[in-house]
Amino acid sequence: MEMDAKNKVDLITRNAVEIITREDAEEIFSTNPSPKGYLGFEPSGQFHVGWMIWVNAFKDMMNAGIKMTLLEATWHAWINNKLGGDMRKIQLCATYIEHCLTALGVDLSKVELVKADNLVDGKEYWDGLIRINKQLSLSRVKRAVTIMGRKEDEASLDFSMLLYPSMQVEDIFFMGMDFALGGMDQRRAHVLAREVAPALGKRKPVAVHTPLLSGLQGSGRMDTSLKGADSEAALIEGKMSKSKPESCIFVHDSPAEIKAKIAASFCPPKIIEGNPVMEIAKYILMRDKPLHISRPAKYGGDIEFATADELMGTYSEGKIHPLDLKNAVSEALAERLAPVREYFAKFPEASDSLREFRSPQKV
Repeated sequence: MEMDAKNKVDLITRNAVEIITREDAEEIFSTNPSPKGYLGFEPSGQFHVGWMIWVNAFKDMMNAGIKMTLLEATWHAWINNKLGGDMRKIQLCATYIEHCLTALGVDLSKVELVKADNLVDGKEYWDGLIRINKQLSLSRVKRAVTIMGRKEDEASLDFSMLLYPSMQVEDIFFMGMDFALGGMDQRRAHVLAREVAPALGKRKPVAVHTPLLSGLQGSGRMDTSLKGADSEAALIEGKMSKSKPESCIFVHDSPAEIKAKIAASFCPPKIIEGNPVMEIAKYILMRDKPLHISRPAKYGGDIEFATADELMGTYSEGKIHPLDLKNAVSEALAERLAPVREYFAKFPEASDSLREFRSPQKV
């Protein structure tokens, strides 16, 4: 069934934290039969389950009729000192991520794959970058450095980091994007693009932001005293991150590894906010399926929740034990990731790419 503009916006914002702005999105869908959208990712390490949130949002945007592009942000990863700034490993990691996306059901034949190496080849890209920077002050750029997972003062030690925010803005303008998809950690770059667009004669991109999955040790979100930039920094600091392996479940982990990691994770009774086990259930497992929790009869017997709201309400009342939630999420997540494990077992080149970018530098 063909969707109207409102239904398309509803689709691309399910599970999103925010859209900037809904009115702009509806206007684009109403006037443009084939809008363009993108997500950029740094090839910087192993693919963890937190990325599945944007993968699902990416699929929704494709289903809404948006021509989607995946930008392999290799130069951005280099600037951000990912994988030791080794471009060979960064490019190998990009190939590995392509394998992960295919295993997760993204049809890359219907996606425009763009490597940052190619974007930066021509004069036009750098011309646009300079024009963007002429609209910005140093303090404004430094405030946006947090999109890299860095603190503002880190850019004082590595000047190249100051190029990163405006490069991300130029990526949007250079590729002519109507929609920019990313986690909440990318918000400042997208807002920056919307701020400078009028002065450069560009259309403001619509920004769709997905939630950040908390690390398995818990996040800083429960501290309600934090406001503004401090709150944002705590959100980013507490997210699941491949640079903190103890905080992560990787998409090709075995069922035993998944069970052990979740068993050791932060999951306090009755607490929803900052609870990574609940977030995995809400944002990944219950996006399209109910969650079944097995319990002994003496503890109430098996129970199934059709929606995340039902689950969260019951858990916050103390009617579900954290161990029961952990066991249910472990089992359901292992099942959800079975196709990824099967893919990596079937295609040795996928495992090879993972091993190669993780191996020591060849001399």
